[in-house]
Amino acid sequence: MPITTCVFDAYGTLFDVTAAARQAASEPDFAALKDSWPEVADYWRQKQLGYSWLRAVANAHVDFWEVTQNALDWTLEKTGHDGDPALRARLLALYWELQAFPEVPAMLRQLKAAGLNTAILSNGSPEMLEGAVKSAGLHDSLDALLSVESVGVFKPDARVYDLVSQHFGCAKDEVLFVSSNGWDAAAATGYGFTTAWVNRNAEPMDRVPWTPVHTLKELSEIPALAGA
Repeated sequence: MPITTCVFDAYGTLFDVTAAARQAASEPDFAALKDSWPEVADYWRQKQLGYSWLRAVANAHVDFWEVTQNALDWTLEKTGHDGDPALRARLLALYWELQAFPEVPAMLRQLKAAGLNTAILSNGSPEMLEGAVKSAGLHDSLDALLSVESVGVFKPDARVYDLVSQHFGCAKDEVLFVSSNGWDAAAATGYGFTTAWVNRNAEPMDRVPWTPVHTLKELSEIPALAGA
């Protein structure tokens, strides 16, 4: 079947999750973050994902905003920044305004011009996704913002991937699913989607039972993969 629907993970795929720490580090009030912001960004993201997996297997769901705060609190303590509540508040505020990667707006416009359905499928809460999409000016290029909150479990549970066909009425093999997380793209392959892993940092593939169909360095190749 031809691709009719392109679905994107949000954080790390469309939106740069390092942007909050990088921006804070550039501000005079948070000069203490100048040298450590890459470490803060990395720990924050890794703990955010790890806590989502633990909550999924433990059946202890909370929304992604609480997970994001928990992960930041661990990170700030780990990196010695936990004594600065103003820094915590600033980092959390910036997370609602993450920058889209440079190629994202034109790529989404090209998909829409070709008549394809476009959507986000994310662990993020509906409010978080609305904030990020609004900040990046992407609303006109996305048909749906699909959040795990409607099923109450984080990726890679199959119920999350089910949301795509439930919303668009499409078959699995009509979907191109795109993620910067190798494990997410791999799990979506096992689910039945055509997949693309955006491996921006040249990381090794996760040792899981499935492999993404395509591996890319960034998103500008997506319209060609989708037949746009």
